[in-house]
Amino acid sequence: MLNSLFCRAAWRPSRAAKTALGLALLSSSALGQQVNQSLSIGDLSSGYNREMFWLALWAIVISVIIFVGVSWALFYTVQKFREDKNDAAPAQFHGNNRLEVTLVAVPVVIVIVLALLTVRAMARLNPTPAGAYPVTAVAAQFYWNFEYPNVKVDAAAGTGLVTNGNELIVPSKTKIAVTATSRDVIHGFWVPNLGGQRDAIPSVKKTWQIDNDKAGVYQGNCTVLCGASHANMRFKVIALPEAEYQQFVSAAQAYKAPVAAAGTSAAAGYTIFMQGKEGAGACAACHRVQGTAAAGQSGPDLSFFGSRRTLGAGVWEGADVDTHLHQWIKASSSIKPGSVMPHYDGSTQGYPTLTDQELTDLEAYLKTLQLPAEGNYWMKISALVPDAPVPAAQNPTPSSVNAITSASTAMNGGK
Repeated sequence: MLNSLFCRAAWRPSRAAKTALGLALLSSSALGQQVNQSLSIGDLSSGYNREMFWLALWAIVISVIIFVGVSWALFYTVQKFREDKNDAAPAQFHGNNRLEVTLVAVPVVIVIVLALLTVRAMARLNPTPAGAYPVTAVAAQFYWNFEYPNVKVDAAAGTGLVTNGNELIVPSKTKIAVTATSRDVIHGFWVPNLGGQRDAIPSVKKTWQIDNDKAGVYQGNCTVLCGASHANMRFKVIALPEAEYQQFVSAAQAYKAPVAAAGTSAAAGYTIFMQGKEGAGACAACHRVQGTAAAGQSGPDLSFFGSRRTLGAGVWEGADVDTHLHQWIKASSSIKPGSVMPHYDGSTQGYPTLTDQELTDLEAYLKTLQLPAEGNYWMKISALVPDAPVPAAQNPTPSSVNAITSASTAMNGGK
């Protein structure tokens, strides 16, 4: 990590790069603001943060001892050998071997002690416990996909693994083995409340552990300058008690995207999502929706989109999702700098222009992609942790969407 920091510190961008970066950051700051975030390296509910706390405490204590010792020696020397108290010429001598050895030995001992404490902390934190719960974090410009290697989709609901975009659901009081990788450039995975930062590198898989003893909502961010929307590459970690987490897992495994009722706005949106317009621009080419033919891998998984409370990798939350969803589908990079999602306003070659009604149809379909109540992790965390930083719920979906969702619940056996 230190080498990485030194390498980044050594980089000196050109004036043009600085200007471009400044404009990108200014643009990013104009986007939706995060609210009610739990973001702290001082959260001692995490084993990682507890270990770092005690390591830092040792370093602080030693630093205070050094400060007091050096200050005492300085003031003692100045007071004892003041000129007005010593009229005689100072004695001449060649060094002081005992003092010189002491001045070398003490720092060496301090460094050895801190090194041993650091190695001990690394030995405790770096290995992943055998029983740790596996999760895979796949980074891309500028979003996250979270996969559960041990949670396969039920055969009746489809194939593959349970996957969610930009919102990671984990059990609390459990060691989580996070394996990070990237699809394009180097990104950085960091949830300050849960553990230390790790880089997500293309073609490389790094595994480490995170944990937290408290159920809650925790903010995560990309920590490597990965492009224009680096600051807007955010994600949520929702930690649920074991029983509630298993309910989510069961619901997610059995989840099958609802079939929109013929003639509804959602049905028209489904057709555009799967087939595009006039045979071009199908959303399914880039996005996966569990239980459908949509199996794209180059964009975030949208299987549970209607249950999520974030949009644009956490740039907007709650009610702001509804506010920005229309423009997001139409031209995402116009509101999130650097977004590589193609535009549907005619400006991206090979992609059709969608009318406002067609965009509304797509929105209606996306809002039908909801987990049943027992799998809705936002509802669970709101009920379990009253003071959890939960974004306000999105606006109610259209009545047609509610009808479709109800029909889907009935088809899934009440789930």
